[in-house]
Amino acid sequence: MKKKPTNSVQKFNQKQGQALIALARRTLLERFGRKMKEAEVEETEKQFQDRKFSENLGNFITIKKEGQLRGCIGSLTGTEPLVDGVRRNALNAAFNDHRFQPLTEEELDKVELEVSILTDPQPLEYENGEDLKAKLRPNVDGVIIRKGAARATFLPQVWEQLPQPEDFLNHLCMKAGLSGDAWQSTKLEVLIYQVQYFEENR
Repeated sequence: MKKKPTNSVQKFNQKQGQALIALARRTLLERFGRKMKEAEVEETEKQFQDRKFSENLGNFITIKKEGQLRGCIGSLTGTEPLVDGVRRNALNAAFNDHRFQPLTEEELDKVELEVSILTDPQPLEYENGEDLKAKLRPNVDGVIIRKGAARATFLPQVWEQLPQPEDFLNHLCMKAGLSGDAWQSTKLEVLIYQVQYFEENR
């Protein structure tokens, strides 16, 4: 069995996390002119009375179809209240991820949503590629790399598919448009963060 990423940020309980997922799904349903059951809406709004949901927190929405990535977009830092960010990123993940065609209404009932809530990214100081590899914590750290205009991030959940630091960094560099070995051959700006994430119960 694959090891699940560690929830390093225990800010929200399971019921609150499911409320965020319900909000993301409700946002997509409304885009297609559909409505969520009134009881679910009321339960969601009840949860959102907690002031935590008004905090500016970085968040990502991941959409999966049959276990495969179907869209993933988010904000690395909090620039708006969490509930607003979840709504915006749900729409962006569904319709504005350039790697995929926009989500269709037919697909909506076949996909599963995931919400990730991020800590503020922190710079990671390292000496060289080997030192960087040694300092990363698989299944815990999300990683951001920057080099000039090139930048990319992987959420901690990506360690599930790429459990070896070398592979993780190779793919992250390529996602940024750099050569796969850029983390070994050049100095990158590296930041790390942790997440608390919730998967949709369907």
